[in-house]
Amino acid sequence: MPKTSRPHGGSPAHGIRDLVVTLGAIAGLLVAVAGLRSAIGASPTEPASVTRGRLTAAPPVSSGPAPQQPSSGSTAPQIAASPDAAMPQVAAAPAGAGQPPKPPPSAVTVAPATHPAPRPTQAVRLAEAPSAKAANSVAPRQSFMKIQSVKSKTGIEAWLVEEHSVPLLALRFAFEGGNSQDPPGKEGVANFLTAMMDEGAGDLDHSKFQERMEELAFRMSFEDARDALYGNFETLTVNRAPSIEMLRLALNKPRFDAEAVERVRKQLLASLAFAAKKPDRIASKTWSAIAFPGHPYGRPAEGTPESIASITRDDLEAFRQRTFARDTLKVVAVGDITASELADLLDRVFGELPAKATLLPVPATNPQARDKLKVVEMDVPQSVVQFGMAGIARKDKDFLPAFILNQILGGGGFASRLTEEVREKRGLAYSVYSYLQPYRHVAIFGGGVATKNEEVAKSIDVIRSELKRMAEEGPTEAEFANAKSYLIGSFPLRFDTNAKIASQLLWMLQEDMGIDYVDKRNALIEAVTIEDVKRVAKRLLTVDDLIVTVVGRPKGLSPGG
Repeated sequence: MPKTSRPHGGSPAHGIRDLVVTLGAIAGLLVAVAGLRSAIGASPTEPASVTRGRLTAAPPVSSGPAPQQPSSGSTAPQIAASPDAAMPQVAAAPAGAGQPPKPPPSAVTVAPATHPAPRPTQAVRLAEAPSAKAANSVAPRQSFMKIQSVKSKTGIEAWLVEEHSVPLLALRFAFEGGNSQDPPGKEGVANFLTAMMDEGAGDLDHSKFQERMEELAFRMSFEDARDALYGNFETLTVNRAPSIEMLRLALNKPRFDAEAVERVRKQLLASLAFAAKKPDRIASKTWSAIAFPGHPYGRPAEGTPESIASITRDDLEAFRQRTFARDTLKVVAVGDITASELADLLDRVFGELPAKATLLPVPATNPQARDKLKVVEMDVPQSVVQFGMAGIARKDKDFLPAFILNQILGGGGFASRLTEEVREKRGLAYSVYSYLQPYRHVAIFGGGVATKNEEVAKSIDVIRSELKRMAEEGPTEAEFANAKSYLIGSFPLRFDTNAKIASQLLWMLQEDMGIDYVDKRNALIEAVTIEDVKRVAKRLLTVDDLIVTVVGRPKGLSPGG
């Protein structure tokens, strides 16, 4: 919970900031050494533990933090300490052991490429490179991870990183569309669908499906984001064939039984009731609604009590039929599988899906609000603030300078300028942050802060003032050097588990970054100059366009804004 006075002990953030920068600078060296030992990376082992239908770990396991997510259905500001703010959250994937016999090659096209080890965040996509075209202008560096491009007999393509030291496989896949495809009046149908995907399929009802998941000890989950629907799947090699059959059934023949639909509906309604009491959720939802009026990004992705109550089995099946299609499918596999085996798996699991998706058009947009300040009264001891304005698209040539700029401003935690000014110098809040979030049809620069009601107005004033000062003066040489050092040094740490590798590569596929992007990314960061960042700061930080939502009882701010 944010504190309202300076932390004890003077100014600890100065020392922490220096430590963060130093650690970031040496992180690349540490990971490079580790990379020589393994194409995927090693980590401490953990004992196997199976919970209801989910493989939580297997010896040895490659563990790592899952990428953070956008809050449920929100397009508004989110905490994003790293640029992966758009990716769906995935659990840490077990790494593999034991190499199976190699079958004779099937009709598979394999185009090898190499890369250092791998994956992104929050939200879960790396918001980093302008485009594959721009990346191709930078010479690749020596890599220690081999990425193969695999094409099945029916034309389904995927990327593969083979790792046969542990008998496990991680799959990540995505369908374009996401909850921006929710029909008007049926908000929340994408979220509802993802919650139903393990509730029975084929001849197996809910109970039998869950029992079979538990027997096979595989992990399967689905998630919705603004622009895509995501699937996560992990299995032991010994159980791969029957587990893959379960995934095939879930994708192609979900039952959507009446009992399961009503049970999940009650869970979703309970979740909505809980969210209605959370100031941060309200602030985020309100920001989206006023920033994108009449646009799919402005509608609540988790739905409303009324829309969730109206969704039927037919609505769920219609949404699945429209969005689960081969033409928008992106797949990544990491672990104990060969290219020919993966090609067969692709046709087995995804070959029955419709050839083409039927997606509703989503127009490009920008944050726009008649009232730049909106206060939602709520009887809580401290207020939650969300702020945001138009950002810079990921394929824009100015994205990487903007990415570094955000790291300096509020994306770097204790090392950021907003933390220094809001927390350290004035003791107004414990935490303040900013982020850069590109979606398919809009880009956002935003952030947030929470503090006691008496300090909200002052906190907003300081944030506005610092954004304006950055636009006018840009960062200092020290801020710029420290941010680049951290971003370059810490990048390999996103590639130390199978799950991170798979998710990173999935993001690269979705954003058309090119199979060799990982090799070139740090050189792209290195190529950015302080003059680039100063120029982009003037372009991006138009403070008069800042849209602010506040939930609480802030002093000195009126409820209507």
